[in-house]
Amino acid sequence: METPLSPLEFARRTRKLYADREAVVDGDLRLNYAEFFDRCDGWSSALQALGVREGDRVAYIAPNTHAQLESFYAVPQIGAVLVPLNYRLNADDFVYLIKHSGARIVCAHSDYLEAVDSIRSQIPNVSALVALEGARSGWLDYETLVAEAPRNFRQPTIFETDLLTINYTSGTTSRPKGVMITHRNAYTNVVGTLLHHPMTSADRYLWTLPMFHANGWTFVWTVTAAGSAHICLRKVESTAVFQNIKQESVSMLCAAPTVLISIAHAPEELRREARRGIRILTAGAPPAATTIERIEGELGWVITQAYGLTETSPFITVCESRPEHEGLSCAERSVIKACQGVELLTSGELRVVDEEGRDVPYDGKTIGEIIVRGNAVMKGYYQDPEATADAMRGGWFHTGDAAVIHPDGYTEIRDRIKDVIISGGENISSVEVEGVLLRHPAVQEVAIVGLPHERWGEAPHAFVVLKAGATATEAELRDYARDHLAHFKAPQGIRFLTELPKTATGKVQKYVLRGKPAISKQ
Repeated sequence: METPLSPLEFARRTRKLYADREAVVDGDLRLNYAEFFDRCDGWSSALQALGVREGDRVAYIAPNTHAQLESFYAVPQIGAVLVPLNYRLNADDFVYLIKHSGARIVCAHSDYLEAVDSIRSQIPNVSALVALEGARSGWLDYETLVAEAPRNFRQPTIFETDLLTINYTSGTTSRPKGVMITHRNAYTNVVGTLLHHPMTSADRYLWTLPMFHANGWTFVWTVTAAGSAHICLRKVESTAVFQNIKQESVSMLCAAPTVLISIAHAPEELRREARRGIRILTAGAPPAATTIERIEGELGWVITQAYGLTETSPFITVCESRPEHEGLSCAERSVIKACQGVELLTSGELRVVDEEGRDVPYDGKTIGEIIVRGNAVMKGYYQDPEATADAMRGGWFHTGDAAVIHPDGYTEIRDRIKDVIISGGENISSVEVEGVLLRHPAVQEVAIVGLPHERWGEAPHAFVVLKAGATATEAELRDYARDHLAHFKAPQGIRFLTELPKTATGKVQKYVLRGKPAISKQ
């Protein structure tokens, strides 16, 4: 009587229960769930007609559109493997990822047809190019294929250990790695998310998170499982976010900390007229307590932080609220909410260990590496057994994240292991220093990195983006840091930038900053 654990099971249930409910809003297009799944079935049939079989890979290069969302159902329900690519990469990156994944079909939004056309000769194993919008010579038209295809596609037996997607890491220090996510991995994350961050069929979810990023943190399936509505947002900027929230009665969204910052610092008239009670799930990097405090205090929104990686489907922990937190001030709750929290009920086991593999004490001070095991952990890296063996040594997935565990069991990330600054023998958490500087009224964003220092080996340096119209000097910010931190943790140099270098998912590229000189060398 066992049935495979797969997000396709959520689609089956929603087809039956919520057929008439609004499923997707994409500009002027509105689809209910019956219409949405009918389109998915048509595309499944069309893919099989194009020769796609079980195990074949289908790559997508697209922003948050209805067609991209349909891929997360149409491709896996014929036993094929979806490869959602980061559309912000360049043509050379596309060549590597398409060839590495072995994709037979490439589907692209109109904004990326030219980039793919420029590399056609380098991807000879691709048998068909499909334009999701704006088809031109040499491209098949997605909408035509969907409309003309019969709905009687062949549905093979799918096992929960089968590959569902290959999601590529950002590749900040080496070539991107293809993370193999199984049907079971994704199912596990969806159930855990809904247990800790419930949704209902009354919810309307705004797509501010790229669907390609860890499968939209599995919200491509989570929203559907709840019978909620997907509100597609093709380009994320604060005005569009607030307009959609108002016009589409949005109740929930997911956002990386960079998006939270843009919301917190949106024009006053947008924030003043914003709907209250919006629920936000944030992950991707530790958000600043000041950002949480501003959004919750001024807008009346509720932020929950989760933590994970692409390799863990992605969530491992959630900063769940406890009754004792309710009596705290907004500022005090924000400090707690900036922690990564506790294990999801479904994610498996998390430990923080020292270099000898021993668990660190629950003292909120001793730093170790987060390691995990459980049903959310990936199958491995595609065509990379060495990297897989290294990441999963000893039967645990090693995250590379440095953290402490507080006496209440809440995990708090202090840095990436590689980003911990060792200055004169002292360990300095860049996240801690960033959190202090973000409380300065002139600072909008900041990144702390270790740079060489003649006396201390390396020392913290700050790269700062000021708020629009604000001013601050290097000396002022250094003194501010020294007033709130041990002096050795204060930045030795400060450089002002108009923006920080970031990945497509909003993570600051600190390796880029390490190549930039700081103003001060004292």
